Amino acid sequence: MSNTNFEQATLGAGCFWCVEAVFEELKGVKHVEAGYAGGEEQNPTYKQVASGNTGHAEVARIVYDPEVISFDQLLTVFWHTHNPTTLNRQGPDVGPQYRSAIFYHNEEQKKIAEQSMEEVDRSDLWEDPIVTEISPVKNYTTAENYHQNYYENNPNAGYCQVIIAPKLKKFRTEFSHMLKENG
Repeated sequence: MSNTNFEQATLGAGCFWCVEAVFEELKGVKHVEAGYAGGEEQNPTYKQVASGNTGHAEVARIVYDPEVISFDQLLTVFWHTHNPTTLNRQGPDVGPQYRSAIFYHNEEQKKIAEQSMEEVDRSDLWEDPIVTEISPVKNYTTAENYHQNYYENNPNAGYCQVIIAPKLKKFRTEFSHMLKENG
């Protein structure tokens, strides 16, 4: 039986629509929220973050049950579902708001993130060096309502069809053992 002591992870891996869609499907994940973190501005809007001038990254705030899925397992999915070797870019999305980032909530998460990144960097998962930022979560703001559950609410939108759907297909194949039961 799972406890109710949920923890949070805040991850930036490009467009938050993609990140949210992936992590929402994992066993042990209670909720995923699109937001912004890591910048100087308090409570920025999408328009402000999209300018690339606030210092924020688009992120997913993941609420999860550590008795079902660990922070380290979340990071395994993170490393496999975006390119952590491209600075301020994920596919067609370019700018500091799309950077690869792990915003830790405590020292244990920081330690796990640093170890995980070192292990992945030494592995053959990515040819180029990892450029993921690891820093404390700061100035987190929930994104506007229209960004929440974007893929679920807009599966036929162009970006969803061209970018998110293929990413989800690959993710579902590679991590089928970690997916929530359907139905």
